Parts: sequence; C-alpha cells; structure tokens
Amino acid sequence: MRKLFTLALISMMSLALHAQTSHPILPLGSKAPEFALPGVDGQIHKLSDYANSPILVVIFTCDHCPIAQMYESRIEKLYEDYSKRGVAIVAIEGNDPSATTIDELDSSDLGDTLADMKIRYQYKHLHYPYLYDGDTQAVTRAYGPQATPHVFVFDKDRRLRYEGRFDNSYRIEKVTTHDAQNAIDALLANKPVAVTHTGVFGCSTKWAEKRSLVAAYEQKLDATPVTVETVDAAGLKKLRANAGDNYTLVSFWATWCGSCVAEFSDLQDTFRMYNDRGFQLVTVSVNMPDEKASVLRFLERKHATSRNLLFASDDTAGLQAAFDPKWQSAVPYTVLLGPNGKILYSTLGSVDILALRRKLLAVMPSDYIGFNKYWQGQ
Repeated sequence: MRKLFTLALISMMSLALHAQTSHPILPLGSKAPEFALPGVDGQIHKLSDYANSPILVVIFTCDHCPIAQMYESRIEKLYEDYSKRGVAIVAIEGNDPSATTIDELDSSDLGDTLADMKIRYQYKHLHYPYLYDGDTQAVTRAYGPQATPHVFVFDKDRRLRYEGRFDNSYRIEKVTTHDAQNAIDALLANKPVAVTHTGVFGCSTKWAEKRSLVAAYEQKLDATPVTVETVDAAGLKKLRANAGDNYTLVSFWATWCGSCVAEFSDLQDTFRMYNDRGFQLVTVSVNMPDEKASVLRFLERKHATSRNLLFASDDTAGLQAAFDPKWQSAVPYTVLLGPNGKILYSTLGSVDILALRRKLLAVMPSDYIGFNKYWQGQ
C-alpha cells in the first residue's frame, strides 16, 4: 500500500506540473471570473449572489480524492466561523467525472458527478455551497486549480489576493500554518496579505483531456479474459476461511435471480475500485453445473474480471452448508470477509452498495489512520 501511495503522489505531482503549463493559475490581482453553476441544493449559484460579502473564498475540491476528504470538515468549520463575519465561502467540484478511471476511486465510495456530490453532502452533513462544473469545466479553466483542494481568496473588489493550499498538512494533527485563514483575517483587518501564494497538494485536477486515458483503461479491461471454474465443498470451506490478511467479498448469485443481475455491475465496479488495495471479489454462481455456458456468457457480458466460481454439483443445500451452515435460503447472499475469515458485512438480499464500500474503506489498511476514521464517522 505504501508503494502504491508513493507512486500515486509522484503521479499527482507530475500531472500537476503538466497542468501548470496547460491550465495556468489565475494571476494574483485578477478579477474573480464569473460563474453560474448548479449546486447540490438544486439552485444555480452566481458570482453576483455574493456581491455584498467583503471577501469571497472559492475552494476547488471534489469527492473522490482522499486529501480533499480530509478537508471537508475544515471547509465546513471555515464556513461556520467566517460566514457569521460576512465572508462568502463557495466550494466548486471542477473535475470532469468522465476523465477519472475507476481505479482512481480507490479511496472513495463514489465519483465526482453532481448526483454523487449530493450523496456525499448529505452523508457528511455539510452546509457550505457546493457547486458543480464538471460538464464543461469553463469556470475551472478560468481559475486554474491545480489540485484538490485549491483555495482562491478575493477582496471586496473581487481581486485575487491569495491562492494556494488551505493549510500546510492534510494530517490535521500536523497543521502549523493556516494559510487561507491567515489571508482572510488580513483582509478582514484591512491589512495586506503577507503570503499571497503557496503550492498546493492533493489529487490533480481531472481535465477533460484525460478522457483518452479512461478509454485506454476500458479497452484494456475489455481485453482481460473472463473465466469461471467449478467449486466443491472443500473449496467453499477454504473460501470461507479466507486465510491470511485479505479482504474478500463473496457474492452468491444466479443468472435467474433478478436482484443478483441488478447488483452485479455495482459489485464488479467495487472490485475495480479497490483491487489495487488488495481487495478481492469472488462471485459464486448457484446455477447447476450443466448451465456453465450460460453463466460464462453472462460473466463475459459484464466483463467480470473477478474470480468466478460455479457450484460443482446439484447438491445446492450441501454446498451452501459447506460455506455457511446457517445459510439455507435464497440468493443473492453476500459476505465480506476480513483477515482469517472474520465477517465484516453480510446480507441476504440486495446489497447496499454504498454501505458496503464505506465499510471497506473503514477497515482496509491505509497509510494514514485519518483516511479510515473518515469512513468510520470520526
């Protein structure tokens, strides 16, 4: 995981460097670019709506980035503390959701669409204006944010007086410099801003130009072989034991089960999101062994690159009991197994996919415990 995180940081820095040349940051002293963007509240928010505020703070952020997630509560506190003093604080999601590969969502339960934003906003009980610019990125290009989050602070004349990081560390216990807040305080006191620019850190802005990389990823995924193998009672007992430190989701399903078919794509997406973090998905079809051809056709239509199994005999009850003696009912039946077989989540019937993903994000090892605590509600 540490190696993956290091590589991800290198990639972020490289992409941010490229962005600085192709998407320049709004120069200091510039007038605030106009915007009229939909918010999670269903309203259109315009720059003119905040004309009476002595200071305007525009923060480009997103849902999927773990660094941006660390700043949600800080943006909320800034909004709570400074809106009382007349400061307007607006967050904008500027990523193009179609320019993010699914494996880049390895630290999130969902992506960066407006619908996703509404879900996250409610889940985290946020209150600040949260606007969407992912379709055209016209406003995002005008401001030039390099990563999420990226803060822009404008004075009463809507001239840019500070741009850069929110503070100096995504790990809140290591924060020593409150850069954005310092700029706001200076402007409120009619003093010059001492530090007008700082470098930003976080996930690079997902510009529309990156869609070609998404297409290449999907072509590679389509070319990945899809297989299915039979499993007997011994294999199911071994699967249930989940020896080692793996996190394995086992999904029992059938081609004739409407609920199974309906949730199958969501489970495959979940596998692709977290696969690089050691997450495994095993689908187990309870179809009869002589129905293998039709099971494989379904798996191929769904590009099911997970490990796929099929009951090896017609003794459905015996094979069910081999995995779980208490399971004597229907499908879908889904179980999330932690290291050495500890059950972390299970459901008989349709999966609550967001609850499942949030459970995974809460328990899977990460480089910083704060990433896990975010999903644990702490």
